[in-house]
Amino acid sequence: MAAAAPPEKAFPVSWDMFHRDCRALTWRLAGAGPFDALVTVTRGGLVPAAIVARELGIRVIETICVASYGGGAGVAETQQGNLQILKSVTDEIVALGRGDGGKVLIVDDLVDTGKTARVVRDLLPKAHFATVYAKPMGRPLVDTFITEVSQDTWIFFPWDTGLAFQPPIAGGA
Repeated sequence: MAAAAPPEKAFPVSWDMFHRDCRALTWRLAGAGPFDALVTVTRGGLVPAAIVARELGIRVIETICVASYGGGAGVAETQQGNLQILKSVTDEIVALGRGDGGKVLIVDDLVDTGKTARVVRDLLPKAHFATVYAKPMGRPLVDTFITEVSQDTWIFFPWDTGLAFQPPIAGGA
């Protein structure tokens, strides 16, 4: 098995930066509600969902479990594999807002190609979809986001990294 090519551009995100960006997302969402429930896309959406739910006072939290990156034989964590819905949302969540999710907030960490977002959108077409970060291919599928990065950028989230030396960009990093 060949090693995966490193991403073209790296965007490391610290815990402090991520928390700040999640609170900024919440400020934008405050005027879009109120929401009766929050659905988070696991696993990446768990951390921002906890922050957003706390800040907005949302107590009904549901997960949709989707696997799209790595984890399979021969698939690196930086490569999208086949999309799998491991767990869908409950009928009670779908029923909110006249059966189309209209009173539901969906939260994820990132929209990349839009494949995962499309699956979630199909389940809850009227829900408000929010991500902390967005890439151009997936951006049209979300209603609210904080930071856009180029499609060839890999975001290194704080839960995926450890402290290590970073070579200067001018040195080819």
